[in-house]
Amino acid sequence: MPKMKSVSSAKKRFTLTATGKIKRKHAFKSHILTKKTTKQKRNLTHSTTVAPANLKAVKSMLAM
Repeated sequence: MPKMKSVSSAKKRFTLTATGKIKRKHAFKSHILTKKTTKQKRNLTHSTTVAPANLKAVKSMLAM
């Protein structure tokens, strides 16, 4: 059985933390920022962890 390949786009978007959680960045922070408030842009800056509902799908994309 050959090894599972990870999805290239997922490799670029997700990182593993030391405790084994998967870290992600917020969407909607790349362009068309003029209509977004400063508070909204500031809150989108910080990274967060993947929700438990999406964890299985992300792990399979990362071939974990």
